[in-house]
Amino acid sequence: MKKDDNAFSVESAEESPGFLLWQVTSLWQREIRKALEKYDLTHSQFVLLASTMWLMQQNEPVTQILLSAHSKIDPMTTSTVLRTLQTKGLLQRKEHPTDTRAKTVALTEAGEKMARQAIKVVEKFDKDFFTPLGSKVGELNRNLRLLLSQ
Repeated sequence: MKKDDNAFSVESAEESPGFLLWQVTSLWQREIRKALEKYDLTHSQFVLLASTMWLMQQNEPVTQILLSAHSKIDPMTTSTVLRTLQTKGLLQRKEHPTDTRAKTVALTEAGEKMARQAIKVVEKFDKDFFTPLGSKVGELNRNLRLLLSQ
């Protein structure tokens, strides 16, 4: 192929931030899936289980919409995953104290136990995975938050 035929704006694939992000994300997700296998949780199930626990600790009613916004998982997927977690006995839905159209979501005792165990494993995995960044983890987090705020 002639040099003028190059469709890419970069000299090497490693100069493409999107391609690098995709590669790192794929690696990270693959390893997270392995870490969660022993709990019979998908990554989405874990995120919503952990997010429910996080939001419950803020002492506000946790709703499906709040979970969707917090986790950045679309509302339909959130609903489907919450139903699965409810079927597994890990969370329950109750009437919202002030909004009759909404239901609150709360962990069951089994869900809280599962969440605590899985959070420990995922946090250890994250710590190990991001260790090569050393003190630059905070900078990575700031940059990721910047991208999320767009």
